[in-house]
Amino acid sequence: METFVGKTAFITGGASGIGLALARAFLAEGMNVTLADIEEPALTAALGSLSNHGPRVRGALCDVSRREILERAAAEAMAAFGKVHILCNNAGVSRAGLAERIAPSDWAWVAGVNLMGAVHGIELFLPHMKADGESAHIVNTASISGLLPSALAGPYVATKAGIIGLSEVLADELAGSNIGVSVLCPSWVRTRMVDNGRNRPERFGGAFALADDTENAARNARFLAAAEAGLDPDQVAPLVLRAIRENRLYVFTHLDRKAAVAARFARILDDFAPLEAPGGGDAD
Repeated sequence: METFVGKTAFITGGASGIGLALARAFLAEGMNVTLADIEEPALTAALGSLSNHGPRVRGALCDVSRREILERAAAEAMAAFGKVHILCNNAGVSRAGLAERIAPSDWAWVAGVNLMGAVHGIELFLPHMKADGESAHIVNTASISGLLPSALAGPYVATKAGIIGLSEVLADELAGSNIGVSVLCPSWVRTRMVDNGRNRPERFGGAFALADDTENAARNARFLAAAEAGLDPDQVAPLVLRAIRENRLYVFTHLDRKAAVAARFARILDDFAPLEAPGGGDAD
């Protein structure tokens, strides 16, 4: 996509953090923007901060884990702006703990927002993008954790790795078309991701305070400190815009994670060694 002027973006998780930074960047490029978010006070504040852009920005109170709600928000965005050219599946949540001790409702919550939220967005917007025939782009927010898994983050890592895989599938399916795909894999960014329990819907157990998660208190304190020291979201947005312009699949935010990613893939390649040994492919 070479030009953004007059085009429209739809951003989930758009009321704060990376989503709001993307909105500011898109608006600065002359785009229309819909911010979709589950957190009403944050959405109201975000819209207020962008009020100088007038009718080019609108909001939608939206739980992306519920397809019918996202479908309504998508229809309203297309009714308001005609077409959506950039979809940012950016909404995300996490739940800390040992994999076997995380409640089934929390697995459902994280999967519903992170993975199925992206699936819903693709289902609802991609057919229109294809029918419109204009240059378009889908940006799926994953995480460097999807490539560098670590303990106590089972639902988050599983869903973010899933988003990476889904993005590669989508890029392959859309190869040669005028619709690009990027997957954003940020490391630490200054957002409220660690404290996302405030937005857990009632059907998944209701809101909870991070301080109440005493079992993972040490881990949560480290993550909060890392997030506070992280990259400003406004430094992430230009990286995404560049990836859209260049139709680049992966968007990374921290060069210092490259070595760790390389080491992980080296370990994976090492485990092909038994098959390369004489008789290595034989089954007992």
